[in-house]
Amino acid sequence: MGSTAGHGEAALEAGNALKFGGGGRGKEKEKEVQHGWRTAHNMSSSSLRKKSDLSLVLKMRWGLVRDLLGNLQEIFLGTKLFILFPAIPLAVAANYFHFGREWLFALSLLGLTPLAERVSFLTEQIAFYTGPTVGGLFNATCGNVTELIIALFALQKRKIEVVKCSLVGSILSNLLFVLGTSLFFGGLANLRMEQLFERKQVDVNTGLLLFGALCHILMLLLRYPINSGDKTLDSTASSMILALSRACSIIMLLGYLAYLFFQLKTHRRLFKSQEEKEGDVNDDVVTEDKPVIGFASAMIWLAAMAIMISLLSEYVVETIEAVSHSWGLSVSFISIILLPIVGNAAEHAGAIIFAFKNKLDITLGVSLGSATQISMFVVPLCVIVAWITGIKMDLDLNLLEIGSLIMAILVIAFTLQDGTSHYLKGLVPLLCYLAIGACFFVFKSPIEHQPTSFITRTAAVTVA
Repeated sequence: MGSTAGHGEAALEAGNALKFGGGGRGKEKEKEVQHGWRTAHNMSSSSLRKKSDLSLVLKMRWGLVRDLLGNLQEIFLGTKLFILFPAIPLAVAANYFHFGREWLFALSLLGLTPLAERVSFLTEQIAFYTGPTVGGLFNATCGNVTELIIALFALQKRKIEVVKCSLVGSILSNLLFVLGTSLFFGGLANLRMEQLFERKQVDVNTGLLLFGALCHILMLLLRYPINSGDKTLDSTASSMILALSRACSIIMLLGYLAYLFFQLKTHRRLFKSQEEKEGDVNDDVVTEDKPVIGFASAMIWLAAMAIMISLLSEYVVETIEAVSHSWGLSVSFISIILLPIVGNAAEHAGAIIFAFKNKLDITLGVSLGSATQISMFVVPLCVIVAWITGIKMDLDLNLLEIGSLIMAILVIAFTLQDGTSHYLKGLVPLLCYLAIGACFFVFKSPIEHQPTSFITRTAAVTVA
């Protein structure tokens, strides 16, 4: 049996050598694939992984069974969040046996947490085979797949305000809560150390975030000239807002494509941490020099994860109103505060861990990069998808949401302007997030089940 294990390990090593061509050139290619495409999202998720012991699996004589067991072990036991996987079948059982809507909502949110981390792991595995550029693009696209799927399901149910609130909440959560918590606890853990980070990455992300906020402000600026005078609603107002939203969405998507080209091709070095630039090995990150599962297996598992995320996202969207009535919380508070915090808990935990290790470039890459992707990709994509499917979704936010968004971007821009950090710089965004959360907590205005946009809000003002 020991001989069988030895042969299995030797075959595995030989296979990995063949994958990368062997020799010195193989090592160079391997290093390029390992470090050339990895984003901060990957680095953050890596901090929550653990190495799998495949010694028992390698003793299996049947190759098909050995590969299947190895994949199962890597997928479900290769993360420190494996304890949350039972929430997925429990959520399915809660829906089948008609348990309380609150249980279904809570279990679905818990089940989404390890799935988001596993999607990051699988995109890493796929990138080993596709190369650094395609791998980086694939990973960047899947970086916020949970928010995207939840938004698309809410869009399908025509819960337009839930879509807007959840995406605005994700941006606020990444900018104020994740970054604020990371800088605060990271500063306390490194009181006697100088905390530095790359300002150029911050400038790029904050500039794009301000551009995304401008597209929302334009809807607000267009609304007031229309409503001036006799306060009667112009019959063309709604179509003007909708047309401008679609035009701005196309421009935002073009800007995001330019951002990806900038990040993955021309200025890739700006988005690497100092440790990656110097080639240091991190003791708190589980990295692989070679893929641990095959390309076909990774694609199959990624599709399975997407199906499970879709199922749980549907449960969340269907139960959000019931949970709002049961818990006495507004739908806007649940969408803006609770959903982003719980849904991205794995990514948030990774950002805080790297801040403890005084590796702020990775922390900033997680928080700012995720906020930029939601603002410049997920939000306009939802508008375009709604346009294609005949749903009228615009970029028009209410004054409270857009005011919170703009102030959050400005606070972060001023906080990170000098390239240094300490715990007080983390406390200020965190306090801003608590104040915004308290505001939405007391804001009890109900969200309609049907789409609400410019015409419904302005009609209500006119009647009043």
